[in-house]
Amino acid sequence: MEKMTKRDLYNVIKNAMADNADVVAFCDKELAALDHKAEKAKERAAKKAAEGDALMDAVAAVLTDKPMTNADVLTAMFEKGLVTECSVNKVAYRTNALAKAGRAVKTEVTVPGEEGARARVLVAYTKA
Repeated sequence: MEKMTKRDLYNVIKNAMADNADVVAFCDKELAALDHKAEKAKERAAKKAAEGDALMDAVAAVLTDKPMTNADVLTAMFEKGLVTECSVNKVAYRTNALAKAGRAVKTEVTVPGEEGARARVLVAYTKA
């Protein structure tokens, strides 16, 4: 059995109670509210995608031929004034997406440890 959505349920009620104007009006009002909610969700998604695209372009702009970790990319973005606030996680998502799209190359670099600490292997990116 398929799960019924609110839209399906209101349409069934509306069709079953077609002779009751109050019920039909209520269902029409609720269907309009669902349409409005869906429209607003699309607008928010489009706005968020546009912001993500701008950040993706900023990340791509700072990548060089020298391997850069996500923290290095974020630092370069701040230094160049491409962003005013951003997190390493957002940069990591964009660098990984750029690598999957073929616009960046993903490599590993070894970072020496400080004062007796072991060296760490980090993911770094270069422009493709």
